[in-house]
Amino acid sequence: MFKKILIANRGEIALRIIRTCKEMSVKSVAVYSTADEESLHVRFADEAVCIGPPPSNESYLKISNIIAAAEITNVDAIHPGYGFLAENAKFSKICDEHGIKFIGASADMINKMGDKANAKKTMRAAGVPTIPGSEGILETFKETKKLAKKFGYPVMVKATAGGGGKGMRAVWKEDELKNAWDSAKKEALASFGNDAMYLEKLIEEPHHIEIQIIGDRKGNACHLSERDCSIQRRHQKLTEETPSPFMTKKLRNEMGLAAIKAAECIKYEGAGTVEFLVDKNRKFYFMEMNTRIQVEHPITEQVVIDFDLIREQIKIAAGELIVGINYTPKLHSIECRINAEDPYNDFRPCPGKITEFHSPGGHGVRIDTHVYAGYTIPPYYDSMIAKLITTAQTREEAISKMKRALEEFIVEGVKTTIPFHLQLMDHPDYLAGKYTTAFMDNFEMQEPDEE
Repeated sequence: MFKKILIANRGEIALRIIRTCKEMSVKSVAVYSTADEESLHVRFADEAVCIGPPPSNESYLKISNIIAAAEITNVDAIHPGYGFLAENAKFSKICDEHGIKFIGASADMINKMGDKANAKKTMRAAGVPTIPGSEGILETFKETKKLAKKFGYPVMVKATAGGGGKGMRAVWKEDELKNAWDSAKKEALASFGNDAMYLEKLIEEPHHIEIQIIGDRKGNACHLSERDCSIQRRHQKLTEETPSPFMTKKLRNEMGLAAIKAAECIKYEGAGTVEFLVDKNRKFYFMEMNTRIQVEHPITEQVVIDFDLIREQIKIAAGELIVGINYTPKLHSIECRINAEDPYNDFRPCPGKITEFHSPGGHGVRIDTHVYAGYTIPPYYDSMIAKLITTAQTREEAISKMKRALEEFIVEGVKTTIPFHLQLMDHPDYLAGKYTTAFMDNFEMQEPDEE
């Protein structure tokens, strides 16, 4: 087992990893930008190293600074969390060259699956259904325009290194394509340091359902069932649940086997997620594979009793083998992402100082967060400040528990998405489990009653 792990990330996921390290008696090293000096992940790590100023490309995306921090603290592994460098093949390779274990996919695996254009090619070869689209990276806009005409509008231009909805644009007609192409490339370069693009046919109003898989270095893989991530805005997930209300036993079996096939065809090592779009006829298409831990991993942990996905990642990276059991959830779990955004003002980011903070508790309630009263939310990073997770015997009970927990959740000083989630939990279509990725297109916040 590793003696010391550096967490190349920030916020709640860094704190989440630090907690598991402590439980495994593994020392942890936090890295932070000057904007994050007061974050809890810095306070609770065994050691902490400042790696630069607030902009991501000068700190959390700067490989040389992170490797330098790893070397001066003498770590034997790096956990990248999600986002930033978690799916960066160059970073994975550099860690290997420096004799530091990258707790995630190898450079070869990332190039095959983390790179979304190559992933589609790999999946087609493995016999996994894929969305019609470009064969690989598109070098020119002229080539993109030609393919869009061939497939027919609407289409989606996507960053091959993308994630979290960044570098993606839906295009409904030809005269919108150039602007979408340019803006997606610009956003992808700023977010991931890679502006390579590909194109897909847009499947309208699908369900976004992902399968959690884990694989070991011997090429064994199993799945831990699905998560439904269809409630999203601008391709950013807002809430997730497992099991999916749209799922059937037959569909779960077919998608689970396809996800395992995806993992085993590249001998995938570690925790990963195979994401699918599922149309109204329950026909599913491979969309992408995230070769990292997901933001929404806690709901899987909650329904798979006594299972810590971060611990599994670390154990597998240290050479342990998995017990290959595919899992069907017997409980129901829901996650609401609490963002520092104003839901009454087009979800505009709302950084600033939290003056009061009270997190909910009680049976079946979990909260993952790095903030507290007095903490200042910086304007440089993702606006998510907490993940609220409720788990119960049934979906109805999990929703009822979530409503209660949201009502208990107090955050003063900044606007948050708590009012949105409260309204979502009362929406008739959500309550009936009748929602697709188009749900938010017609959702309107109801103004609060004036006292």
